[in-house]
This record gives sequence, C-alpha cells and structure tokens, in this order.
Amino acid sequence: MTDRVTETFIAMSGRLNYPMLLVTTAADGERAGCLVGFSTQCSIDPPRFIACLSDKNRTQRIAARADALAVHFLPSDADDLAELFGGETGDELDKFARCRWHPGPLGVPIIEECRSWFVGRILDRQTLGDHVAFILEPVAADDDGDGEHLTFSDVKHMEPGHDA
Repeated sequence: MTDRVTETFIAMSGRLNYPMLLVTTAADGERAGCLVGFSTQCSIDPPRFIACLSDKNRTQRIAARADALAVHFLPSDADDLAELFGGETGDELDKFARCRWHPGPLGVPIIEECRSWFVGRILDRQTLGDHVAFILEPVAADDDGDGEHLTFSDVKHMEPGHDA
C-alpha cells in the first residue's frame, strides 16, 4: 500500500467507535488481562466470537498457552478499569491486585465490576498482522442487561501500556 492509502485507511478506521472489551485469561498459574478494541461475533450457529490481542502484550503470551478467555463488556463508567487494563502492562504490575475479581469457568479471572461477560473456549488462533485472533466458543455467560458500554471514543485519549 502507498503511504497515502495507509494514512487514509488509518484515519477512516480511527473514526469507528468499536466497543472496548476487557479480556482475561490464565495458564500455568499466571493471570493476565488487557483492553481489546478488535473483536466481533463471527458466527450465529454455532456461536463464535473473535477477540484479537496485540502480539506485543503479556496477555497474548499467556493466552497462547491458555484453554479459554473471558470477554468482559465494560460498563460505560468503567474508565478506571480501562486505564488499568489498557494503560498499564502486566509485565510491570499485577493488575488483579488492583481490582475485584474471582476465578470463573475454566479457571479464567472474572472482573466483578463487569456485569456482562462470557467465557470462551479457544478453538483456534490466527496471526493477523500485529494481532493474534482467538476464535472462541462460548461456554459460560452472565449478562445484567445493561446496554451502555465503554467504546473506543471513551478511551481514545489513553496511552497504552504497550504499543499496538
């Protein structure tokens, strides 16, 4: 692609207002979690979901050894959680020591402030440029029906814990 095409594409896609999700996982006695902006449902029957994790962050390295991910829908007022899981790196601090959580299905951490979440068994992993797509099969879920969730425009100002 030419520089102009790349610049135009980045400008256009930067105006999209994706939901921001919090993904957690656990493997070999380690927990990890990060803010995720690239995700989507990708099948209705059977139900499937894709969550993309940056290849530069600790959560992706732990998820590479994990069996499942928990995908949390952040309440619209959860700026503190977004900052913790998106603006800090688990390479330097224990994010779970700074929030309330409990072990969930398949051993993944469930963040208590997030009242809508699902746990997905990892069916496949695909490298997509600088992110790894985790294809998930939902195996457990909870939803309080709250429709207002944090979006990209709510966290656009935030400095990431790692480069994307």
